[in-house]
Amino acid sequence: MLLNLYIKNLALIDEIEVEFGDHLNILTGETGAGKSILLGSMNAALGNKISRDMIRPGADFAYVELLFHIERSEIIKKLEKLDISVDEGEVLISRKIMNRRNICKVNGRTVTVSKLKEIASLLIDIHSQHEHQSLLHKQNHLKILDAFSQNESIAIRKKIKQTYDIYMDIKRQLEEDYSDLDQKKRELDFISFEIEEIQAANLIIGEDEQLEHSYRKMVNSKNIMESLHTVYQITGYEEPMSAGSQVGNALRDLLKAESYDDELSSIREQLETVDSILNDFNHDLSGYMSELEFDEQEFYQTEERLNLINHLKSKYGETLEEIENYLENLKEKRDRMNHFEENRAQLLVELENTEQILKKDCAKLTSIRKKSAEHLCQKMIEALKELNFLNIQFTMEFKSLDHYTANGVDEAIFMISTNPGLPPRPLHEVASGGELSRIMLAIKSVLADVDQVDTLIFDEIDSGISGRTAQKVSEKMTVISDSHQVIAITHLPQIAAMADNHYLIEKRVEGKITKTVMNLLDEQSSIQELARMLGGVEVTDAVTSSAREMKELAKRTKKY
Repeated sequence: MLLNLYIKNLALIDEIEVEFGDHLNILTGETGAGKSILLGSMNAALGNKISRDMIRPGADFAYVELLFHIERSEIIKKLEKLDISVDEGEVLISRKIMNRRNICKVNGRTVTVSKLKEIASLLIDIHSQHEHQSLLHKQNHLKILDAFSQNESIAIRKKIKQTYDIYMDIKRQLEEDYSDLDQKKRELDFISFEIEEIQAANLIIGEDEQLEHSYRKMVNSKNIMESLHTVYQITGYEEPMSAGSQVGNALRDLLKAESYDDELSSIREQLETVDSILNDFNHDLSGYMSELEFDEQEFYQTEERLNLINHLKSKYGETLEEIENYLENLKEKRDRMNHFEENRAQLLVELENTEQILKKDCAKLTSIRKKSAEHLCQKMIEALKELNFLNIQFTMEFKSLDHYTANGVDEAIFMISTNPGLPPRPLHEVASGGELSRIMLAIKSVLADVDQVDTLIFDEIDSGISGRTAQKVSEKMTVISDSHQVIAITHLPQIAAMADNHYLIEKRVEGKITKTVMNLLDEQSSIQELARMLGGVEVTDAVTSSAREMKELAKRTKKY
């Protein structure tokens, strides 16, 4: 359930923190007080789009935080599969909205908006007036049925999805690889050409690096030779002023001095070491310079080989390893195409076998759905009668598609008749706005037994209803709140009277600043709010008495 809501700097909301309770939580307030902003902030925290214009003027960011307590082990396991660790059953969702970016976190861990939505779908179900209209789209009717028959149908639906993917993959292969024989022959010729081109090069892994090194050396050999020749002259023994000659002269003078003072022997040994190192250096340098010489033929061959390798790289891969992999793929494809008829026949057999499995499983799913539809429609009739549909027929009509889908071959649509003597017709053709809201509430109540989501939010479920029907809707919401936490925004006193926790949303002006605030009402304040909803501008003693009586009647209605 949702324990706590915290909002800061969002539209008219400066700062609000609300603790929600069990069962039925009702939010009321004057039109324009900010009820829609409150619901919008919750939607934003759960991953829905929100305009940056909603950041309160003068603030750098807006922030929304939701704290949930989870007891269902199956929900905890699903969250853990999404890499969300749940300590002591608590899940904290937050979203910080800034001018250039948003930051979404779950239990302190940053997540993407798409992942946030996936996590939120396990914790809360927000039902708005827009969702009423979703009943007008018949593709949603099958989704509702599958949600109702979850325990019976989920395994076979998963199997159908897997089989369908295999089926479509085989069809794709047949269409792509075997559709145009002339095109395939041309493709085979081209593949063979590419194979021959790569194989003719006799590539050796690593040779490109060696060739590039040699080529750079050859291209720059003149500059290298000039520099090395200068170094050789400076450090050699041929020129009188070269380092080698000067060290030799110094060594001779040092030997002469040593004949007079044998303490100079250690210094002389150091200079002899320098002379030896310099001599070795010149010897190695001379050897390198002699090896640097090459003929024009060798340079031409290296250049041509590099050009060939670079040409192949431009066509088949950035490295020789990638070219080798490309060659292996070409060979495999050529083998498949050379066994064209054999492979095609095998694919056709696989397609037929897969289709038979798909056909059998789809028929099984259809049977499960039709049986579940009877049960669903019966429960819907009971629920709708409790919502003041006195003469109601509610059925589900099935049609079979002429093709397979990942969800079977069924097309199903709700059929309804609210008037005696008239046959059921498609829901979208006959239901009014007020009827749609009650039908959706009936669906929510029927699905409540199989729905693992603990928290349900209803935004003005009372749209288009009044009087006795409003009382029936309030009673149905109480039934749902027996097993779920329900948070509802309403304008009707009949629904507000049923509140286990009643919150008032108000707009206040402090100085030149307008703020939206939200407070939990005690019983007396709740009665006063009910009186306002009943009486309008003037709240008389009689209206207050009616509100108190309405509250007492609501208490006696509840079963918990």
